[in-house]
Amino acid sequence: MNFISDLALILVIAGITGLIFKRLRQPLILGYILAGFLASPHMTFFPSVRDTSSIHTWADIGIIFLMFALGLEFSFKKLVKMGTGPIITAVSIILFMMTMGTLIGQSFGWSEMNSLFLGGMLAMSSTTIIYKSFSELGLLQQKFAGRVISVLILEDIFGILLMVVLPALAASNKFEGQELIMSFGKLFFFLILWFVVGIYIVPQIFRTFKKWLNAETLLVFSVGLCFLMVFLAEKAGYSSALGAFLIGSILAETIEAEAIEKVISSLKDLFGAIFFVSVGMLVDPAILLEHWAPIVVIVAAILLGQMFFGTIGYLLSGLPLKTAMQCGFSMAQIGEFSFILASLGITLGVTSDFLYPVVVAASIITTFLTPYMIKLSVPAYQRLEKLLPRKVTRRLSDRSTAGKEAPTSGWRVMFTGQLVIVVTYLVLTFSAIGISFTVILPFLRGLLTHWGGNVVGGLLTFFGVSVFLRPIVMKKIHAQEVKQWRLNGAKRSLFFFYLSMALRFCISTLATYYILNYLSPFRWYWHLLAAALLVALITTDQIFGFKNQLSKRVKYVSIRLERTFTHNLRQREWKAAARRPGYARTLDRHDLHLSQLVLPNNSAWGGLTLAQLNFGQTDGVMIAAIVRGGNRVNIPDGNTMLFPQDTIEVIGDDSSLKALAKRMQAEIVTGNKRVLNHRLDIKHITIGSKSPFCEKTIFESGIREDYNCMVVGFEDEEEESNAINIAVANRRIVKGDTIWLVGEEKDLKQIKLANAGQNLTAKQV
Repeated sequence: MNFISDLALILVIAGITGLIFKRLRQPLILGYILAGFLASPHMTFFPSVRDTSSIHTWADIGIIFLMFALGLEFSFKKLVKMGTGPIITAVSIILFMMTMGTLIGQSFGWSEMNSLFLGGMLAMSSTTIIYKSFSELGLLQQKFAGRVISVLILEDIFGILLMVVLPALAASNKFEGQELIMSFGKLFFFLILWFVVGIYIVPQIFRTFKKWLNAETLLVFSVGLCFLMVFLAEKAGYSSALGAFLIGSILAETIEAEAIEKVISSLKDLFGAIFFVSVGMLVDPAILLEHWAPIVVIVAAILLGQMFFGTIGYLLSGLPLKTAMQCGFSMAQIGEFSFILASLGITLGVTSDFLYPVVVAASIITTFLTPYMIKLSVPAYQRLEKLLPRKVTRRLSDRSTAGKEAPTSGWRVMFTGQLVIVVTYLVLTFSAIGISFTVILPFLRGLLTHWGGNVVGGLLTFFGVSVFLRPIVMKKIHAQEVKQWRLNGAKRSLFFFYLSMALRFCISTLATYYILNYLSPFRWYWHLLAAALLVALITTDQIFGFKNQLSKRVKYVSIRLERTFTHNLRQREWKAAARRPGYARTLDRHDLHLSQLVLPNNSAWGGLTLAQLNFGQTDGVMIAAIVRGGNRVNIPDGNTMLFPQDTIEVIGDDSSLKALAKRMQAEIVTGNKRVLNHRLDIKHITIGSKSPFCEKTIFESGIREDYNCMVVGFEDEEEESNAINIAVANRRIVKGDTIWLVGEEKDLKQIKLANAGQNLTAKQV
């Protein structure tokens, strides 16, 4: 029962501290950390957790759900479309901050691993804290917030890589370049394999069972996939967090991604809270007092380092000075990824016990200061603008190249595209070969003779991977830049084309050679010759004037596999493109831009038309579209009514959008008032001879139109039973009928007066 009592204790304390911090408008993460600190064995005057091991197990599940949710918000396609700007910024900040953190650790005489882990922790700002701060300050609709989020995504990717590389370095306890390259190579191999196979299989499963998917089955199936990938990642020697993130990024490419985010949000919040509580439990006041100096230095390094290096990083990406300072100041904190790295170091036994509470203390201080740092950015810019020479200020403020990408040459597009094709298909090829040699080949050798199994296994393996080998040689790049490059330099492009094909033919030949050399006893040159002939067999359409049916069949299967993968990968993008207005990209060239707002459930705007709200006059914005469920209304007119949970696409500048978002959150109807004022009641009246409803049908009576009430049933005077008959529109009301009505109390009073002969309608009162 210790587990139940411990869980009850931490959840109750976390709930109370969460409410307090919510009331104080502080991040909930701080409340959860405080709850963990209060429930820890270090607080002797407070009830403490007895079995910390079970809590840490739940905290590990919390990390899994946090990384799973992060993967759902991530998209490889979005990463590619970001361009070089966010990449330049992220790389600059990571290099500067990681170097600074490592140097700080070494200056205090800490070990090499402690210093390296500290550098990694300082290099990653908190996505959760920054996002919530932007939301609470009403800044999510501003352009600089989008830039910050883009860089945070890249920092999270770097954090994932660190979670793989640091354990490898810790295991060897030495920093060798060869070991690092091998770790990265193995990581990228598994990432490509899991991603490609996942994108091919998972959306197919969703399409097959779509009609049986509801919120419950979607939740169970998604969480099952999450823990299956966690299991596979751990079997491959990687962390559970990597597996959770990867399956999340795979599911992010499906059209069910938004629904999955909704159904797992409660699980993520619950287990995430337990994780942050476990973080607080490891904070030892004695260690904090002993290491107060490193805490102060680390906090100063985070604040000043992000203010300076963050601003420089954003300036290098082409942003103007004001926007760069807003972005840099926003990133001056550390959070969940730093905690995950710190717990990883403790689990591996490579970091000292003092490092975890020191980092948590630094995170608490910087998290508390985050909103103030964001607000400080504009005054700091105004102060700096006065100090800098006008020429420098004008040059840094007028950055016409911000956000624009230089035109890419055709040969570079072709080279990049073919490199992606070759690497991807090689990973699939050697994965299939590995499965065949470890599973199929031993079975065939047991079923047949050794060499008989080798022959059959070799043929099955080669023809199985032929659908991957053929695209390595024959796949073309159809990008517009490549077509233009070929037109501009026909001879040169033709030479590069044939050179590229020859190199790719050699790569496919070497992969086939590996199969033959593993299974056949002949000399290597015979294997090489046979491999070249086999590759030619699956890539040549005609042999001596005859159609090569084998090549045709391999081509058909290969193209079909590729099209299925492409469709699965881009289905969410295509669906979003069908909803996204074409002018959205054009607006970015001006001060105006498109933003989305979701109408709260209790919004006072619900049920009002756009003409009544008059956003153009009151807020200086335009409503471009309204998305309601799966329906979209483009360019809505003034008679269009808003409803709760409508997604409103608004056009305006930063200040107008910020003011509108703030007003929307402020104009909320409280639930109690709404219920009291609009509660429905049920009453009955008996029709007399003076009643205006007598000898009229229900439709003719005007009860609905004039009194806002509804006739739900009636009792006939002739019938002795007390049964209530269902009302129909053409039923005639006669003297002695007892009519049952539903309506608001004030309307029912008016209809009762009218029935008594006082002819007042609800609309007249």
